[in-house]
Amino acid sequence: MTLKKHIPNLLTLGNLFCGTVACIFAVQANFTLAGLFVAIGIFFDFFDGFVARILNVSGALGKQLDSLADMVTSGVVPGIIMFNLLSNNQIVPFNFKDEWVLHSYVPFLGLIVTLGACYRLAKFNIDTRQSDSFIGLPTPAMTLFVISLPLIKEYSDFEIAQNLIDNNYFLCIIILLLTYLMNAELGLFSLKFKEYSIKKNLMKYLFLVVSIPMILFLKYVSIPLIILIYIALSLISNYRKKLEF
Repeated sequence: MTLKKHIPNLLTLGNLFCGTVACIFAVQANFTLAGLFVAIGIFFDFFDGFVARILNVSGALGKQLDSLADMVTSGVVPGIIMFNLLSNNQIVPFNFKDEWVLHSYVPFLGLIVTLGACYRLAKFNIDTRQSDSFIGLPTPAMTLFVISLPLIKEYSDFEIAQNLIDNNYFLCIIILLLTYLMNAELGLFSLKFKEYSIKKNLMKYLFLVVSIPMILFLKYVSIPLIILIYIALSLISNYRKKLEF
C-alpha cells in the first residue's frame, strides 16, 4: 500500500486530534482555544475528501473515519459548549421552586445537539443523495454556529447579541432549531466547486461575496448570520430550480 493512500486518512485523523483537544479546552471553558482547534479540525475535514479525490484514493474506510472524526469535532464539542453556556446563565426556562435542581439538569439539554449530530452523520453515511449537495445542515456549520456564541459573548460589543446568549430560553430554542435543521429534508448547496462558471455557481459566489465583508466588519457575530444566509440562499436556489422545471 503506497503512502499516498494514507494521506487523506491522516488529514481525517488530524481532524479527530483537533476535535479531541477542543473537547479538553471546552470542558475547561477556554472557548477561544476550543474554537481555534475546531476551526483547524474543520479545515482538515474540508480538505481530506478533496485530497482523496485529487489522489484518486477515495474509499469506504475514509468515509467511516471522516464521520467518526466529525462526531468528536462537530458533535461532542458543540454539546459541551452548550452545556457550559446553559450552566453559566442565570436566566433559566420554566418556573420551578427548587432552582438548584433546575440549574443542575437544564444544562444537559445542550447535549441534544450532540445526539442530533450523531444521527445526521449516520444518515449521511448511507444517503447516496448527498454527493454534490447536502440534505440538512452539515455538522461543521452547526458547530461553527455554536462555538461562535461564547466568543460573541466574550469579545463582541453587540449588547443585544450578548443578552440573547445570556438567556437560556434563547439557547434552548437554538438547540432545538439546530438539531432539527441538521436532520431536516432541506436541500443545501455544497461549497465545493466542480467548475467555476457564474451561471452554475451563482449562489456560491453570492454567498462568498456577502460573507467576506461580514467577517471583516462583524467578526464573531458574522458566523451565525452567515450560516442563516447560507440556509436562506439554499432555499432560494431550491425555489429557482423548481421554477425551471
